Amino acid sequence: MRWAALVTAMAVTLVSMPMTGQAQAPAQNREPGLSVELNKLEPVKNACRAWLVVRNQTKAALASLRLDLVMFGVDGVIARRLAVETAPLAAGKTAVRLFDVEGTACDGIARILLNDVLSCRDEAGDRDGCLADMAISSRAQAEFVR
Repeated sequence: MRWAALVTAMAVTLVSMPMTGQAQAPAQNREPGLSVELNKLEPVKNACRAWLVVRNQTKAALASLRLDLVMFGVDGVIARRLAVETAPLAAGKTAVRLFDVEGTACDGIARILLNDVLSCRDEAGDRDGCLADMAISSRAQAEFVR
């Protein structure tokens, strides 16, 4: 019984402790991050063209921002997987990037998964946390999820 009471007391203490470090920093003190918006899907000959709006709200220019994207059909089955390079991208810059999903009709894409960030690099080298800090959204008929 003493162990159970001790474990319960420790759990209550840990849960009630304030968080420390960057996670507790006020939003205005944190550097804004990256965002990717799936803006539209456009039918083109033998493909679906995806338009991405990429925003680099960091203080560093990106030499590489390579995204691993997985397209799901309306039946929920994976239709395609693509690696898409969205850089170079200057600090504080918003840019439009597009890519074609060959052999796939736009109305056949129900959801696009941002599966991973394959490369995230600025002038100083590889950056950590690009996927975790990235905001994603969609204006297209297809969902854009992480």
